[in-house]
Amino acid sequence: MATPQKYSLLEAKAKLEALCAYQERCAQELTQKLFTWGFHTEDQDILIADLISNNFLNEERFAEAYASGKFNIKKWGRLKIKAHLKHKNISDYSIKKGLNNIEEEAYITTIEDLIDKKIPSLKGNAWEQKGKLKNYLYQKGYENELINEIIHYKLTNP
Repeated sequence: MATPQKYSLLEAKAKLEALCAYQERCAQELTQKLFTWGFHTEDQDILIADLISNNFLNEERFAEAYASGKFNIKKWGRLKIKAHLKHKNISDYSIKKGLNNIEEEAYITTIEDLIDKKIPSLKGNAWEQKGKLKNYLYQKGYENELINEIIHYKLTNP
């Protein structure tokens, strides 16, 4: 049995505009919200198209905000950010544009800071510590080549 519609089209439009004005959203989030409110696909498409045409919903803007937020606050790497954006059905172009906003110098500095914070908590011999560091940074979404390069540099130049 279909869920009854919680709001009229105009009420839903106003609520979605308020949601988008408060924080950048992606179309998938809003579609899910509309589904929980009992809207069918046709109405969802109409409302999403209206939000895009009125610039409340912008995929590139969302990708840029998401990438910078996850990098600056959660210290995620490009690989993890990219995977999460793909999961939200963001286009490759928008993902690339969002990831390009992360400065290379800040990216490397963040990896170095994460290493410096993680090393004191690691137990075991140097080989095990190196493996644990690599795992930790890889789970954070950093590239293997960069991880190896920076760990090698940090361990040979303490």
